[in-house]
Amino acid sequence: MNTKFTLVLILSFLFNFSYAQKGKIAGVINDAEVNDILPFANAYIKGTTTGTTSDFEGDYVLEVQEGTYTVVFSFVGYETLEVSDVIVKAGETTPLNVTMKSSAGALDEIIITTTTARDTEASVLTLQRNSVNLMDGLASQTFAKIGAGEVSSAVKTVPGVSVQDGKYVYVRGLGDRYTKSILNGMDIPGLDPDRNTIQLDLFPTNILDNIQVVKSSTADLPADFTGGMVNIVTKDFPSREEYSLSIGGTYNPSMHFNSNYLQYDGSSTDFLGFDDGTRDMPVRRNQPFPRPFDNDAALTRLTQRFNPTLGATTSTSPIDFSAGLTAGNQYTVGDNNKLGYFASISYKNETEFYEDFESNSYLKPRATSEFELRPARTLTGDYGTNNVLISAMAGTAFKTSQSKYQFNVLHLQNGESRAGYFYENVILADAIEAFRDNLEYSQRSITNAMLTGKHSNEDASWTTEWKLSPTLARVNDKDVRITAFEYNRNNDTYSIRPSSSESPTRIWRDLEEINLVGKLDLTKRHQLFNRDAILKFGGGYTYKQRDFSIDQYQILIQGSVSQNYNGDANEILAPGNIWTPERRTGSYINGFYEPANTFEAYNTNAAAYASQEFRISEKLKTILGVRFEKFDLFYTGQNNLGDQRLDNAHLIDKADFFPSANFILSTTENANLRFSYARTTARPSFKEASIAQIYDPLTNRTFIGNIDIRPTYINNLDLRYEIYGDQAQLIAFSGFVKSFKDPIELTIFSDFASDNLQPRNVNDALVYGAEVEIRRNLGFLDAGLSNFDLNLNVSVIDSQVEMDRSPNGEYESKQRNLRTGEEFDGKRPLQGQSPYLINTGLNYTSENAGWQTGIYYNVQGKTLEVVGIGTVPDVYTMPFHSLNFNFSKTFGEARNSTISLKVQNILNDDIESRFQSFNAEDQIFAIRNPGTPISLSYSYKF
Repeated sequence: MNTKFTLVLILSFLFNFSYAQKGKIAGVINDAEVNDILPFANAYIKGTTTGTTSDFEGDYVLEVQEGTYTVVFSFVGYETLEVSDVIVKAGETTPLNVTMKSSAGALDEIIITTTTARDTEASVLTLQRNSVNLMDGLASQTFAKIGAGEVSSAVKTVPGVSVQDGKYVYVRGLGDRYTKSILNGMDIPGLDPDRNTIQLDLFPTNILDNIQVVKSSTADLPADFTGGMVNIVTKDFPSREEYSLSIGGTYNPSMHFNSNYLQYDGSSTDFLGFDDGTRDMPVRRNQPFPRPFDNDAALTRLTQRFNPTLGATTSTSPIDFSAGLTAGNQYTVGDNNKLGYFASISYKNETEFYEDFESNSYLKPRATSEFELRPARTLTGDYGTNNVLISAMAGTAFKTSQSKYQFNVLHLQNGESRAGYFYENVILADAIEAFRDNLEYSQRSITNAMLTGKHSNEDASWTTEWKLSPTLARVNDKDVRITAFEYNRNNDTYSIRPSSSESPTRIWRDLEEINLVGKLDLTKRHQLFNRDAILKFGGGYTYKQRDFSIDQYQILIQGSVSQNYNGDANEILAPGNIWTPERRTGSYINGFYEPANTFEAYNTNAAAYASQEFRISEKLKTILGVRFEKFDLFYTGQNNLGDQRLDNAHLIDKADFFPSANFILSTTENANLRFSYARTTARPSFKEASIAQIYDPLTNRTFIGNIDIRPTYINNLDLRYEIYGDQAQLIAFSGFVKSFKDPIELTIFSDFASDNLQPRNVNDALVYGAEVEIRRNLGFLDAGLSNFDLNLNVSVIDSQVEMDRSPNGEYESKQRNLRTGEEFDGKRPLQGQSPYLINTGLNYTSENAGWQTGIYYNVQGKTLEVVGIGTVPDVYTMPFHSLNFNFSKTFGEARNSTISLKVQNILNDDIESRFQSFNAEDQIFAIRNPGTPISLSYSYKF
């Protein structure tokens, strides 16, 4: 028996050793004639009997011993393609995507010989080159090259793309409203559901296959994007067993290990991104509160239920840290079916501390002969934040010879606490000075499920793809605490006067949104004009429903005892200072309900489309299509006065056609000339199409909804010439024009409410611009520079808005407040539109040594952030010069360990917005310094 056992061990060892020597060649075979894959094409190792065919999705896998091979691809009516020098390593998969061309009726076999691309960007450039849309993208292998741990760090290297607040992507300088983010081709809300773009720092790059930035529309895409659409494509079917582990930390000298760090002491589960109930509202909604003159002890008991801590605590700020884990595998089930899974979980804990933060309001003088801006309110001080994010994704896929099913679940959990202490100077109102304590906590979560299916008939001439995706999003601002003491400089005293500095306030905000999205696409490969063509048609339906409410409570003071608190916010609800029937003085809670801040809304969007892709000639590809969308928005709520009540009011009722046309002329084998036209739209969010009045305690500004707001419609023209070279090289020149009808902009509400902002439709606008992109290996200068790659893209954009000339509109208010000598033509830039974007990077890669390093610079030009009105000047976001450095080294026998170093914002630039007015010195609207973060991380694949 021992002999048998020993024999089994030896055979097992030999089998495993033999298996360990094998690797795989895997990829997708594409059809150059149409924008599609090439199913059932042949792939085999030259000079051997090892071969396979691609499945209905164009996927193929070859399993071979370790070594170097020539792979041959063939298909009836197509040029045979040979790819030499394909290197296969034991236990690894070598990616090899190819594109096959029709032999154009030639009877003789044509063999094209090439070599594998050495640059890992080649696969996405192939996708970009063959796409019917004007598109840019990044492959997963590129993320490590640029040191990107999450999508937001990676996507800003794409031409025309900038990232705001490290989270939100803008394309071609257009604001969030005109950029759309989707996940695997489907809508999902972000952690800020009022934005059109998803918070891109949510997605670690180790769960992605690629990122696609689509800049021209086709009928199969949703109509509500204009600048661009970012499609985040996650991994679904790993070609082999793979696991990875990563850990990292970030030290920011200006923020971390600072003993003056302010924090909001909360619950025991804050480090997991959610509150354990400590901050829950301590009374039921609409709880009646006795008044002091009732002399009811219930008022004391209700007041005592509220947490008495109103001021921030001081501690030492910790460094940022993160960790991630991924796992995936694929199995053969039955004869030729495949079952795969992929799972990922990541954790980030980030701490920021901003000293000398500013948020101000300035006005023009009433006398037009005066130029310098005058402060209306200034706010300066320090605030600290702690942001925890957990993202978890799991999915499984099952693939047969003619069908593929996939199910993914994604959960994002985010908790962010903020604590600040500010000096506030209100000049124009009561001319008071005040000191404010702010404590805020936001708990956000998204749970998304996606079920998809793709089916093909026997010859893959018909393909049907369907997707279902429900999402539940929740945002809870829990126990926001704002306390302001008026300061009397003459006698050095502090007091609470509601008429001047507002009463101490507690706020609970709750948002719950349900999204249900379904989509069906049918594709027919056929012949048109004796050439291959593709007919696509289908439709979709989206339902979004939101419940929103705000509960507010004020802390009032009976008697003049507030002067005894000495400006200490924590004394207000201290046990000895709470009102009791015996003392009849002290602090007590009073409910403060505003009906406008509770509403329900839902919208529906039913869509249908058809498009035809065909070739007019051998070199000219044409894609014509039209999309129909029926969009409806319903709203239930009332204003604070109660004289405006809306019960399921039909605020938006639109049925629109969105035509599109794309033409692609292959001027040479390696160059395309593209032209496209599309009509698109931008719709208001739930918050914008409302009568809500939402207060931001950090900036002391209020957002006011607008139920009369209308969707924007845009006509888009794009022209691009692109030249592709070896080793993932590219030169591209693009131009675009966008004409806007009824664009939506964020404006100052009025002269008398300069801290209030409201979205409004303005007159028509025009945006036009040009882009240049260069991806070039520097080996053409000297052979010694062949390890260096230059990536440069520049966008120059201009925009023009005709101001609203209605009575008391923007034109009239600005005309009335022109300064002496100021010229005025009634035009200005589009709000949110950047005049230029520059992204550039220089990389050094040594594959043999495992070194990768690079330096990257990006900047966005001065951008109109808030449109002023009357005596309130315009606010502009100033250029932020971001210079970053990345270094990484892979090591280990199998090169499965990587250590990376990143340094961000090397120039230590500020993020700031300024008021600007004719012949006046700029004044700060808001400013903060992000410091210079230094990150070190380690990852291991096994």
